Amino acid sequence: MPGELPTIAQLECFIIYGRVGNFARAAREANITQSAFSAQIKHLETTLGVTLIHRSKRGSQLTEEGKLFLARITGWIDGLRKIVYDTRATAETKPTELNVGILRSLGDIHMNRHIAHFRRDLPSLRFNVLDLPTYQIHRALTEGRLDVVSTYFVKESLPQKARPGDFTIVHFCTDNLVYYAPLLKLEESRLTRERILSFPLVLYPTSYYMNEIYHRYFAGSPMEPLIYARLSTPYAMIHYCQENEVGALLPERLLKTLGLREGWHQLEKPLKAGGFLIYRKNNPKRPLIEAYVNQVLSSFHGKEPPAIQ
Repeated sequence: MPGELPTIAQLECFIIYGRVGNFARAAREANITQSAFSAQIKHLETTLGVTLIHRSKRGSQLTEEGKLFLARITGWIDGLRKIVYDTRATAETKPTELNVGILRSLGDIHMNRHIAHFRRDLPSLRFNVLDLPTYQIHRALTEGRLDVVSTYFVKESLPQKARPGDFTIVHFCTDNLVYYAPLLKLEESRLTRERILSFPLVLYPTSYYMNEIYHRYFAGSPMEPLIYARLSTPYAMIHYCQENEVGALLPERLLKTLGLREGWHQLEKPLKAGGFLIYRKNNPKRPLIEAYVNQVLSSFHGKEPPAIQ
């Protein structure tokens, strides 16, 4: 009909597809059937009078018109969410709060930057940021004390009785771990596992799941790690390595953010760790959480990557 506008539901479905690039996964993310999801997209295309998604037997992809519309409407929807929550926050005596949990071994310096940027648009919002080990993230999510968490360990962080559709899980980065040992004079640009194990190591406390990543990495090597210290944060590990002839496996991204461009080496056998954001779908703050998640994704990728599960 002339003058008819798309519905918010149609626009949100299209944004989800633009993020995921697949009708089946997008329908699961929208929590509706695939046929209902396809109908929403069809209605949107009819209203606009253009084809947004090209469909074929090989799959589907955005048209050029779809890409242009996605870029414009994503910013508009995010802006609308912020306006709504900012209006609600100013009308309430108690400011809106977002409780963010960050895996301690991932490092909170990155999330602090995202939060500072996000609050420029929503100054009335209050963030409570907690850096926690995996088992505490699990407990806090189970008890509903956290709105959104960032972690390397999805399964270990989720409540044990969580149903498949209870939480949204978003991949936001893949960290490359490197060997940080500024006081060791190493000439190699890339180090073997055996070379790393020939020096003392700094690891996390035994209760930390991060040690599982290290254990799997060194599995099969004839040498055993010589552990000099177990420290609870990556910042403590960095400081210890700066004062002792020892090494630690740490995220390259964290070291660069701290301005440390030297003293670390790439690994001959790469060691990667995927970073994920997790939040409960039925959280009443979901629009605000999703706006925050989009801010994090934008910070890493410039746009939302097709990585939402």
